[in-house]
Amino acid sequence: MLNQDIIIKGCIDGDRRSQQALYEHFYGKMMAVCMRYAKDPDEALDMFQEAFIKVFKNLPKYGKKGSFEGWIRRIMVNTSIDHIRKNKKHNQMLELDDKHGSFVIDEEEDAGILEHVSFKDLLNMVQFLSPAYRTVFNMYIVDGFTHQEIADELKINIGTSKSNLAKAKQKLKKMLLAKIEKMAG
Repeated sequence: MLNQDIIIKGCIDGDRRSQQALYEHFYGKMMAVCMRYAKDPDEALDMFQEAFIKVFKNLPKYGKKGSFEGWIRRIMVNTSIDHIRKNKKHNQMLELDDKHGSFVIDEEEDAGILEHVSFKDLLNMVQFLSPAYRTVFNMYIVDGFTHQEIADELKINIGTSKSNLAKAKQKLKKMLLAKIEKMAG
C-alpha cells in the first residue's frame, strides 16, 4: 500500500524513489484514463507522460481536499483534453449543431446489448470513434462532465456536444450489434 503523505513529501523533495513509486502506483489506472481519449497507445503514453510531469510540478499545490487519486485523474483528463485541443487541426473536431439532428437511443431496448460485450471490448470500440465523438463520449459518460462543461472546455456549443454524444452512442451501438451478430454467426 502506498503511504501517500510520505510519497508526496518525497516527490516534492525530489526523491527519485518516491517519484518512481508514485508513477508506478498510478500507471495502470491513469494510463487507462488517457487511453479513453487517445487514438492509439502511443498517443495515450504521450498524454500520460505530459500529465505526470504536471502532477510532479503541482504536488506542492495539492491541498488534500478530496482524494489524491481524483486529483491525479483530473490532471490526466485535463491534459488529455488539452492534447486533443492542441492537435485539433489534425483531428478536425466535428462541429455539429442541433440542426444536424440528434439520435435517440432507447435505453430499455438497448440495455441487453451490453450483456454480450465486455468492458474491455467496449473501450476498444470507443477507440474507433472519431476524436470529436470519442472526446465528448468520454467526458460525458465516463468522466461525468455536463454538456455545458464540455462546451466550455472544448470551445464548442452545447448542441455540438449533445449531437456528438448522440452520434457516438449510435456508432457504438452499430459496432456492438455487429460484434453480437459476428458472435452469433
